[in-house]
Amino acid sequence: MAVLSTEDEGKFLMDAQGEQIGIVTEVDPERQVAYVEPEPDLTEAWVQGLGLGDADEDDIEVAADAIGTITDSELRVTVDL
Repeated sequence: MAVLSTEDEGKFLMDAQGEQIGIVTEVDPERQVAYVEPEPDLTEAWVQGLGLGDADEDDIEVAADAIGTITDSELRVTVDL
């Protein structure tokens, strides 16, 4: 299981095959949940990349136990969402 932190905000969420699912808008480190915007537009991606965005009602919740690896630019899930 990966350990999520606020430093993961703005990273891309990828599936096991390397396809982009969305971008992490917010991380709740206490609950170990990442909130992911499934279809960010260019402006949203830019704002999230700077770590300045927030989760909204259309974001999906991804628990840390669904994430296999974390790199400098992405989180990769090990299960289908």
